Amino acid sequence: MVCKTSPYRTVLKDTAIPTIFDLTSHLNNPHTRHRKQIKELTEEDIRKIKERRLASSVEQLNSKKDATAEDGTSTNENEPQLSTEEKAFREPLRSLFEILVMVAKQSIPLVTEQASESDGLSNNFQALIDFRMNAGDEALKKRFKTTAVNAEYLSATQLSQLLDVCENTVREEMLMEVRESRFFSLVTDDLVEFAREKYLPLFLRFVNQQNALREEFLDFVSFDGDECALAERLEAQLTDRWGLSMEDCRGQAHKATGTSTTKMKAVAMLLMEKYPLALHMPYSHMALNIHLANSLPFPSVQVVMETLRRTDAFFRTQFTQDELRKAISTHYQKNEDRGNVLLEACGSGWTKQHNVFDVLLDILPPLLLCMDNIWDNDEGKFSDAAREVANSISETLVEFEIIVTIVILKNVLTFSRAFGRNLQGETLDVFFAANSLTAVLHSLNEVNDNIDVYHEFWYEEAMSVANVMEIPVKIPRVFLRKQHAANMGDVQPESYFKEYVTVPVINGIMQEVEEMFSETNLKALKCLSLVPAVMGQMKFNTTEENYADAYRNDLPNPDTLPAELHCWRIKWKHRGKEVRLPTTIHETLQLPDVKFFPNVNTFLKVLSTLPVLKLEDSKSDTSSKQLQAYLDSMPMKQWNKSLVILNINSHVKHDLDVMVDKYCRLYPEDDPEAEAESEEVAEEDVMK
Repeated sequence: MVCKTSPYRTVLKDTAIPTIFDLTSHLNNPHTRHRKQIKELTEEDIRKIKERRLASSVEQLNSKKDATAEDGTSTNENEPQLSTEEKAFREPLRSLFEILVMVAKQSIPLVTEQASESDGLSNNFQALIDFRMNAGDEALKKRFKTTAVNAEYLSATQLSQLLDVCENTVREEMLMEVRESRFFSLVTDDLVEFAREKYLPLFLRFVNQQNALREEFLDFVSFDGDECALAERLEAQLTDRWGLSMEDCRGQAHKATGTSTTKMKAVAMLLMEKYPLALHMPYSHMALNIHLANSLPFPSVQVVMETLRRTDAFFRTQFTQDELRKAISTHYQKNEDRGNVLLEACGSGWTKQHNVFDVLLDILPPLLLCMDNIWDNDEGKFSDAAREVANSISETLVEFEIIVTIVILKNVLTFSRAFGRNLQGETLDVFFAANSLTAVLHSLNEVNDNIDVYHEFWYEEAMSVANVMEIPVKIPRVFLRKQHAANMGDVQPESYFKEYVTVPVINGIMQEVEEMFSETNLKALKCLSLVPAVMGQMKFNTTEENYADAYRNDLPNPDTLPAELHCWRIKWKHRGKEVRLPTTIHETLQLPDVKFFPNVNTFLKVLSTLPVLKLEDSKSDTSSKQLQAYLDSMPMKQWNKSLVILNINSHVKHDLDVMVDKYCRLYPEDDPEAEAESEEVAEEDVMK
């Protein structure tokens, strides 16, 4: 930065930090014109200074030792003295909690089915207690020495209490970090079923004290009731039970599928009505086109999405993957280049990509061939269950209504594909996506205004695909039955699919895009220009202050925001040539001098929690992926809510002694001293 108007031409160093300053005030101050000269130190002066510093260091060291000794003495005096009975009660508890933590971390179910039905169930927890006792755990031996042979060491109630304490202790460690960070976003995943009841996995996204973005799995929330009941339950969970404030919630995302999609959209709207800054946004771990298709409540679309999920689950095994590759190679043996492209496109996770409907249409003939081969099972490689699934998927895909729906989804979602890719890209890509939404909506509106022309082309494409696979063109049987019952005239297939598929899909996609990227949401994303790399791309001509009004109350010094933003731009605009511009929020927050810009620092932390932004400095697998992997690896009968939470959060530190203390406070009736007192009271009552 160069000050050209001052009589003293001043240039800041490359490492200088701009702030609000006045370059001319010193000229009018007479006291600054005659400065006192600095005395040059002699060798004797330097020696005396060193001696004084050394003596001061020795005194400080001695005082610290004395303070430490006093603290140790007072700590020993303040520690409660446990009786023999209390120690005998607490020591085995510690071992039991240690076993539970290990069981959860290693994904060991509490109970497993034996090889033969006559053997019944195997209690893994009981077996591990036996192992610990055989290995020399004296505390457990004394605790269970009187237990009868083949009897359970712990009742179901006691085991449930241990799991609750263990789970709550680990959760509290994470909640402490959320409270310290203040701002967070709410994220829910697809439904999980325990004991025939549906639950919503609940995650929180926040920036911890090390300025690292975290997304942690906290709990399962019951899905029972209507939208209002679920919204109230979520709010009560966060506020009443966990001590958080919904006023600090800055975003929400709901990864819903099937019929739960409509309910979760209503829940999001209810929460936003009460807390306007809890912005409803797409989830960064889900492709935008998948989210948009899931949000459409139309039967044919939901059938397509459910079929995609079943297909994804079916091709997770090596046998089925090999069969699909074989079918693709066979079908495209005369066009190897095309076959190789499809083989690459059908890699892991292809059903969750932005171009999933393009790939599905291209792969449809070999996919049906693959399903037929599995159903025939000439080599006997597949089980009856796998054959049934393959046949069910095949029967769904050969319906003309499904073919038309896939073609319509592919063509409509083409306009949002690049936009969705940018949303899952780097910070600069997300910023430009926020500024390109107008073009996406313009394209969708143009299609809607000329729907007759577009539908004609798309319907011809669907007819072509159906003819290749010899699928008959027909209207769904259910509609024909209702039509005959109402004595309606004949309806042509093209008109039917225009009215019941094309028009609803285009209108539904437009409505969802407008809701998910409202003016408030876009303003928040445009504030990503605070990131220096984005600022540099915009030639440092940015106006974040125009979009910051909604977050004014979040800032420590909102009145100084314009001046601070000006200094922030100057700092990066006149950086040294060797200084690289940070490209992400996380990278910017790690800068040591960001603390000199308190408003910018807080603003970046708030933006970082938005669920639409990808996790920049996350673990190798997100908590959401870990949860899905855990559930996929274990039979549904062996799922346990507490063990799932402990397994996903195995990285969270846990203190066994804290668990023991909490258990003793919550369940004092299990304490032997309490039992002895109750027995004495009972005996006295009998004597009376």
